Amino acid sequence: MKMVFRWYGEGNDSVTLDQIKQIPGVEGIVWALHDIPTGKEWTMEKILEVKKQADEYGLNIKVVESVNVHEDIKLGLPTRDQYIENYKRTIEKLAKVGVKVICYNFMPVFDWIRTDLHKELEDGSTALFYEKDKVDNMDPMELVEEITKNPDFTMPGWEPERLEHLSNLFDAYQNVTEEDLWNNLQYFLKQIIPVAEINDIKMAIHPDDPPWPVFGLPRIITNKENIKRLLNLVDNPYNCVTLCSGSLGANPDNNVAEMVREFADRIPFAHIRNVKIYENGDFIETSHRITDGSVDIYDIVKAYHENGFTGYARPDHGRHIWGEECRPGYGLYDRALGIMYLWGIWDALVRSEQGGTSC
Repeated sequence: MKMVFRWYGEGNDSVTLDQIKQIPGVEGIVWALHDIPTGKEWTMEKILEVKKQADEYGLNIKVVESVNVHEDIKLGLPTRDQYIENYKRTIEKLAKVGVKVICYNFMPVFDWIRTDLHKELEDGSTALFYEKDKVDNMDPMELVEEITKNPDFTMPGWEPERLEHLSNLFDAYQNVTEEDLWNNLQYFLKQIIPVAEINDIKMAIHPDDPPWPVFGLPRIITNKENIKRLLNLVDNPYNCVTLCSGSLGANPDNNVAEMVREFADRIPFAHIRNVKIYENGDFIETSHRITDGSVDIYDIVKAYHENGFTGYARPDHGRHIWGEECRPGYGLYDRALGIMYLWGIWDALVRSEQGGTSC
C-alpha cells in the first residue's frame, strides 16, 4: 500500500507540502489543475509547475484527482468528441511526468453532495453531514442560492462554471435515463482506455456520493453489481475503480470489504474513510476508528492486505478538529490521524503474517 494525500495546490489549500511530508509513510500528493475549466486540455506548463513543487519535498505526483469529465460527454451530445480528444491529450501529457492513476467520476451535474459542511459531533468536532429528508424534498436551485449568498458553503469537486448553468443542465438531463448514462460512459471508455493503456495510466472511476439518485438525476456507480458492469463495459486492466469506502459505505447494503476482495486486481486507488449511518438515512463523516462509524475499516484494510495491495491509498475526508480552519473535509489533523490508524492496522496485519516477528 502506497499512502498519498490530497492537495489542492499553493494558495488553494490550508495544508502545505512541508506538513504533508511530515506525515509518516506518505509518498505523494493527489492533485489536479483546478483552475482549468472542465473539458479543456491541460497545459504542460502547469503540469510541470506542480511536479516541481512536489519534487522539492520528495513527493510524487502519480495520482491525479480529477481530470473531470465534461457534461456533454455524460449527456452524449455531438460535441462530446472534441472534449474526449482533449481528455486523450491530457492523458498523454500526464504520462510524461509519471502519472499512473487518474481518478474521475461520471456523476451528472453534481459531484458529492452534503447538506451541512460543519455538523457538530458529540466530541465538539465538526464534519460533513447528509440529511436525507432535506435532499429528498429540496429544490436543487435552493442549494445554488445558498452557495451564491454564502461563500463559505463550497464543496470541493464542484466547478463554478457548472453552477452558473445549473438550470440548463437540469433541463438537459430531464430525459436521460440510467441506461443512457451507461451507454455514454461506455462510449467514453472505448475511446479513452486504449490511450490510457498505451500511456500506462489506469483510469479509476470514483463511486457516486451518495450512492443513490439525487434530485431525479441518474447515478450508476453505486454498488457491487454496477461496479462489475462498469468493469465489463471495456474489459481491460486499465479500466478500473477508485474504491471509496465512505461513498459506498453510506448505503448499509454495500459490503465494501467484499468488493475489495472481488475487484482487488482492478483497484489501483483506494479512498478509506468512515461514516456513521442513522436509521432515517442520514449520515455523517467520522474518524476512521471502527467504533465511531458504521463501516468496518479493519476488514477493508484486511481485505487489501490479503490481496497484496500495492496501489495508492488516501484517508479521504476528515473531521475538522482542534480549531483548524480548512476546506470542508480536507484539513490536516484528522486526515493525518486517519493515516496513522490505517498504518496501525496494516502494520499489525504484517506482524501477524510474519508470526510476530518485527515489521
